[in-house]
Amino acid sequence: MPTAVAAPFRFFSLQVVRARRLGPSLVRVTFAGPDLSDFHSDGRDQSLSLFLPLPGQDAPVVPVELGDGWWQAWRELPDDVRAVMRSYTLRALRRRPDEIDIDFVLHGVEPDAAVPAGPASRWAAKAAAGDRVLLLGPAVADNRAIRFRPPADTDLAVIWGDATAVPAVAAILESLPAGLPVRAWLEVHDPGDIQDLVTAADAEVTWLVRDESGGEGSPMALAALEATPLPAAEHPYVWIAGESSCVKRLRRHFVAERGVDRRRVTFVGYWRQGLSEEQLREQGE
Repeated sequence: MPTAVAAPFRFFSLQVVRARRLGPSLVRVTFAGPDLSDFHSDGRDQSLSLFLPLPGQDAPVVPVELGDGWWQAWRELPDDVRAVMRSYTLRALRRRPDEIDIDFVLHGVEPDAAVPAGPASRWAAKAAAGDRVLLLGPAVADNRAIRFRPPADTDLAVIWGDATAVPAVAAILESLPAGLPVRAWLEVHDPGDIQDLVTAADAEVTWLVRDESGGEGSPMALAALEATPLPAAEHPYVWIAGESSCVKRLRRHFVAERGVDRRRVTFVGYWRQGLSEEQLREQGE
């Protein structure tokens, strides 16, 4: 008889267990739910889709009962009903009890913020135990939503990410083998957002505080990375994630100027300056 193959992704109905600030611009939210025993991931930069309720709703509205037809039906829901969907990275998965952590970057939640907070930042800033969400996540540990895949012969890992990529980089560093040379750059909004990252690798992590005048991926920060010499390596692997234009610029730099094989450069645009996630989805269609 043919062996049944599990669907790689499924919906998980979760509740907030606790939330705590990691820094002025970062909050970690811990979720649990009875079906998290079916959530499986090899970690690293595991991508997830999180559905949040609108103000006044006690749970996000997503027509999961329609099976494969949920996506189109969700898109057709009225704006004042349809759940907010945002992409995040799994920060941690724990067993006994089954819990996951997701780290949120808070944009514009300060009273004097120049740009108002989006719906996900507003939700995360007030997240409390019992709040309900829906997660579209992996039921298979090794799945296509994990992008960090260094070849077996990698002798140097080079990593760059902005604040949205900090959770992924932290999980990546925890997964690396002892002694692997790593050079990583992380850009955050505030000095208070700098974290102590744990790794067995031979990692040198440089934290860059965002230049408010230059925005995310400020030219000075990118130029500093581009001018930094790297350790000699025959088989380097590069992982770049964050704002789309910064990611593309750095990919060109590593391929064209440093001579890294383009097949050994993973680049992921988590967001794009000036566009919401809804607008990005529309452009991708």
